[in-house]
Amino acid sequence: MNAINEAISPDAGVAVGNIEINGVGIELGRGADRFEAVRNLDLDIPAGQFVCLLGPSGCGKSTLLGAIAGHIRATHGAVRLDGERINGPHPDRGLVFQHHTLFPWKKVIDNVAFGLKMKGVAKAERNKRALELIKLVGLGGFENRYPAQLSGGMQQRVEIARVLINHPRVLLMDEPFGALDALTRNMMQELLLEVWEKIRTTVVFVTHDIDEALFLADRVIVMTHRPGRLLADIPIGFPRPRNRDLLTAPEFVAIKRQCLHLLHGEHEQFKQADPLQRLSPLGPSLITETQVHLSE
Repeated sequence: MNAINEAISPDAGVAVGNIEINGVGIELGRGADRFEAVRNLDLDIPAGQFVCLLGPSGCGKSTLLGAIAGHIRATHGAVRLDGERINGPHPDRGLVFQHHTLFPWKKVIDNVAFGLKMKGVAKAERNKRALELIKLVGLGGFENRYPAQLSGGMQQRVEIARVLINHPRVLLMDEPFGALDALTRNMMQELLLEVWEKIRTTVVFVTHDIDEALFLADRVIVMTHRPGRLLADIPIGFPRPRNRDLLTAPEFVAIKRQCLHLLHGEHEQFKQADPLQRLSPLGPSLITETQVHLSE
C-alpha cells in the first residue's frame, strides 16, 4: 500500500480536492450560434467525495466538467479548487474521456509514465511508479504491449493509470465506460471503485446511466435539460465496498425510480416550482426518507 500511495500521491492522507462551483453560467458558440449551456449552478464537492453528474444528453454535464478541468471558461460565476480559482488546465485535474487518448506508438509503460517524463523525472523512477499503477489497475504483465494489442477495457485502464500518475487532486471522468460492452463496463466500474477506495481522490463522473451513477457515487447530481441547472442533489448512503447485488436491493430500486421520474418528469413544472421544492418534483419527503433509511 505504501508503494501505491507513493506512486499516486506525494501527500497521501492530506485532504485536497475540494471543488466549489459558485453561480456558474456557461455560454458557448459565437454570434447567432451562441447558446446558454449551464445556468446559475451552485455546487460544493468536498475533498475525497465520489460525485456523479446525471442528466439527459446535451444538458451541460460535459460542459461543466470542462469548466472544472479548465478547458472551458465560465461566463458567469467561478469554479475553485481548494480555494483557488480555476483559470486553465493543470495536471492536478486529471481528465479521462470516453475514448482513450493513448499514444499508439508507445508501450503501456511509456504511456503511463509520460506525464512524469514531461516533468523531468528520471527514467528508472518514472518506470517504477508507472509499474505500480499498472499493477493497481490490473494490467501487470502488459506493460510492454502497445494500445492496439489491448481490448477497449484494458485501454481505459491504461488511460486511468496515466492520469493518476500525475497526482491529481481531482479525477474527472466523461462517460469513460460508455463505449464498452455491458459486461466490460460492469467490470470497469468495479475496478474503478477498487482503485478509488485506495486513493480516495475527489471524483466527478459524468454519465447518463442511472444504474452506473447509483452504483458508483456517494452523491448524484441530477441536471435539467439545457441550460443545465441543479434539479436534484441526492446522497447515496449504500455501504462500501459495493457489489452487483446492490442493483436489485429495494433501496437501490427506490432511488432509481426517483431518478427516472426526475429525468422524464415535467420540467415545466420544475421551472415553475418554489425554489425550496426544487430538490425533487416528488416532494421533499422521498429524499429525506431515503437518507434516514440508508443511515440506519
